[in-house]
Amino acid sequence: MNTPIDLLPTGKSIVYVKAVEAKDLPKEVQSQMEDLTRVYAVHDADGQQLALVADRNLAFALARQHDLTPVTVH
Repeated sequence: MNTPIDLLPTGKSIVYVKAVEAKDLPKEVQSQMEDLTRVYAVHDADGQQLALVADRNLAFALARQHDLTPVTVH
């Protein structure tokens, strides 16, 4: 069967959600993280970081609130 499948809803852009270790962030960002050892970065298709949030669920919710389709980067 050669039927194309559109995996993304029409008009939606993909953003990528990736776990980031606190030690890998700049010192000024680390100083604001309190006791977090990991945060989640949301990146656009060009790799530009759009946000850093405390947990994965929040990253997905934030993306969806802005009509973006989040996917996890491993």
